[in-house]
Amino acid sequence: MAIFGVGAYYGGDTDVSPDFIASNLVGVGWDVTTAPELHRFMRSLKTGDIVYIKAYPPGASDIYVKGIGLIRDDVLRTRADTNDLVAIGRNVDWITTDEFRIPKPNEKNNVRANTMYEEHHPEVQRVIMQRLVAGLSGR
Repeated sequence: MAIFGVGAYYGGDTDVSPDFIASNLVGVGWDVTTAPELHRFMRSLKTGDIVYIKAYPPGASDIYVKGIGLIRDDVLRTRADTNDLVAIGRNVDWITTDEFRIPKPNEKNNVRANTMYEEHHPEVQRVIMQRLVAGLSGR
């Protein structure tokens, strides 16, 4: 099991976080010819992996978290079955959709602006896990 941050801004200004949450999915909007690496990344997610919807606007001092969930299964979602929301995506059981901020950690490997990344910073992992456990115990 790993933790992954996934962005939800399309075209810079359109936040699709509510759509991801309402549709119980997470994904990327670019087609495979434009972003083959993100399609491979999405395929590599495993059932039980933790995903969080994140935003990190330019100049931000915090990571904005909009939801934390678990990859539900190995089904790949496409434009055809997501009303054109994602080119490729995965089913997610959202455990918490409370929005909160994590202060940007002191780090050298800044991947915060990337569309998707595996979260390796221990402090960010700790906060995500605390919120996930709290959400699971509140069910």
